[in-house]
Amino acid sequence: MLRDLQRIVEAVNQAPDFELALRTMVRQIKAALDTDSCTVYVADHDQQMFVMAATDGLEIRSETPIKIAFGEGVISLAARREEPLNFADASSHPAFIHIPEVIESQYKAMLAAPVIHRRRVLGVVVVQQHQARAFTSDEEAFVVTLAAQLAAVIAHAEAKGLLHQFKQSPWLETFKGHPAAPGVAMGEAYVVTPLARLSEVTPKRTDMPEHEVRRFRSAVARTRQELNELSERMKHQVAEESLAIFEVYHAMLDSASLGQEVEQTINEGWRAQTALKKVVEQLVEQFENLDDDYIRERASDVRDLGQRILSHLQDRSRRHLETPAKCILVADDVTATMLAELPHSDIIAMVGVRGSGNSHAAIMARSMGIPAVLGLADLDISELGGQTLIVDGYNGDVFVNPPLQVEQEYQLLADEELALRQKVMQGRHLPAETTDGVRVQLQLNVGLNTERDWLSELNVQGVGLYRTEIPFMMQERLPTEHEQVALYGQVLEQFRGAPVVMRTLDVGGDKPLPYLPMSEENPFLGWRGIRMTLDHPDIFLVQIRAMLRASVGRNNLRILLPMITSADEVDEAVRMIHQAYHEVAEELECSVDEQLYQPQIGVMIEVPAMIYQLHLVADKVDFFSVGTNDLTQYMLAVDRNNSRVADLYDTYHPAVLHALQQIALRCQELNKPLSVCGEFAGEPGGAILLLAMGYRNLSMNSYNIDRIRWIIRHIAAADLPELLRQVLAARSPQQVRKRVILALENAGLGGFVRAGA
Repeated sequence: MLRDLQRIVEAVNQAPDFELALRTMVRQIKAALDTDSCTVYVADHDQQMFVMAATDGLEIRSETPIKIAFGEGVISLAARREEPLNFADASSHPAFIHIPEVIESQYKAMLAAPVIHRRRVLGVVVVQQHQARAFTSDEEAFVVTLAAQLAAVIAHAEAKGLLHQFKQSPWLETFKGHPAAPGVAMGEAYVVTPLARLSEVTPKRTDMPEHEVRRFRSAVARTRQELNELSERMKHQVAEESLAIFEVYHAMLDSASLGQEVEQTINEGWRAQTALKKVVEQLVEQFENLDDDYIRERASDVRDLGQRILSHLQDRSRRHLETPAKCILVADDVTATMLAELPHSDIIAMVGVRGSGNSHAAIMARSMGIPAVLGLADLDISELGGQTLIVDGYNGDVFVNPPLQVEQEYQLLADEELALRQKVMQGRHLPAETTDGVRVQLQLNVGLNTERDWLSELNVQGVGLYRTEIPFMMQERLPTEHEQVALYGQVLEQFRGAPVVMRTLDVGGDKPLPYLPMSEENPFLGWRGIRMTLDHPDIFLVQIRAMLRASVGRNNLRILLPMITSADEVDEAVRMIHQAYHEVAEELECSVDEQLYQPQIGVMIEVPAMIYQLHLVADKVDFFSVGTNDLTQYMLAVDRNNSRVADLYDTYHPAVLHALQQIALRCQELNKPLSVCGEFAGEPGGAILLLAMGYRNLSMNSYNIDRIRWIIRHIAAADLPELLRQVLAARSPQQVRKRVILALENAGLGGFVRAGA
């Protein structure tokens, strides 16, 4: 039967539409089992009914859909029990019901297998036979296996809105993506496509490489000028930090991994367009294969930059885009430069087939205060132009041509969101202090290179996490000590007078350097973070030396060690930091009166093993910082990038909360400063739970600073111990969320519920 199974699955997957896929399946199951009938029912949870979607063998007397209410018949019994039911004579079973519109009195044997996707029943597959007999165990296993295959097909169809023809509820076409920027908006879809596409370039050779190199350099120069114009255009429209995106684009233009490689490929006999295509697509593939969310999103930047250079190679003039008033930007891949080209006042939201909350476009959307939903893999944008969309940037939902009732509900939410945003902005320059006087330090997570000063505007107490991976990822060689000094100096100068926590190189395993290739079966448990840099003291020492040199005269550097699992790793890392310190001090010929600033050293708590070894390293380090993202992933053994188990990734899981509480208590006993630099700190619910546990230093992305400050200023720390007691006694993340939402509502902060817990 294995061959039959493979053939059916292949036929279903190749079917051009969902209805044909179902008809193909029932016909081929019937043939493979040599049975007399096969039927598929689809669950309509809104109307609490099962609707017959396809059948081969049953005679139907009605032209209207055949429906079975939840709780009735053998179909519902199989769904409720979530297991196959095998009856030699189904009509004699107490649950069997006769449907007048269906002629099935001639059938005796029945096998009903539920179709389940992520614990949710999506339908039921039924096979029937005239002969009164129980289906064999092999036949039962065959149908159950196909039901499991059908689950993914139905789930995919449901996500694309293809089940409306089977369901009786008024159809609302809804698409699910990643919530990338908070807020809700409603308006006309405005679809934008790239001026040139690398995917459409046909590879061609050349016998004039010098000419092609000149053409490429000219296109790069025009692209650079264009980026300067876009950056200038965005001034005073977005936060200063967002303009750093254009600095990243300039850095990519200067990068050896782009310009030099393209010219080298041209000199191998390829035309400039072809060479650009080859190099950029290779870089895009490298980034897209990484597991780190932030680094992976740089693939979009590389692709965007490559296509901009391509447009100049093809001498395509820039378009003057006429946008409708109050429109929603829609694109396969929304980019920061695309946003910069459009009138800021006309764009009220954005929607993208690709991307996530870590993309530069998402960063700009948050800075501009417009909601965004990205990663809508099932969305076909070709027919969306001019249609009415609702964008829910909290839940990641996009509604196409919604009915009036839904429009009215979301308009009310949009009005409430605007009022809340205006209220939150009023407290920007106030301290983050609870109503009973507990002060909280708010810091930034930074991953971009920028020379601009926006610290005073955001009213934060420095940088809680600066990622140093970007310059290492963007080159074909290790950046020199001099290059790193210049980069780190910019950041330290930008935040002069406030601490800047720089995480040492966190690559390897899931974030391999292109010039240090590696292959691992399980990169999350592999050669990454401190494990890799300790094995390469040459890399580690150069980076530490660069940090120390950059801190001269600024004295605000703190060094954070990632992926620590043992005290031995801390001992070795601290030893090398001290070695680098003495080397730099000697080279700078520092006198006794002008001693080189000695930065504090911290350890990142993201591997559960470290929770039980804090006392072993406390005398070697000055502070601890919790990375809630990886800690959650390792605590729950969940790869959050794996769609099959991503739903299990939840920092509100009671086990994760117990771990966070244990860390806080242990650090209090050890009298060591403690901060949180994961996404949990930037969520309203996460912030109040961390505050309840005793955390007083929270680091987050800039767009969360104002709302978390507002929440802290409107709660009393004395009221939180009872909430903490309740959530630590909870059995599930869902129970935790209910208690947190209730606490926010009781504090008059119910407007933040959609944006957080």
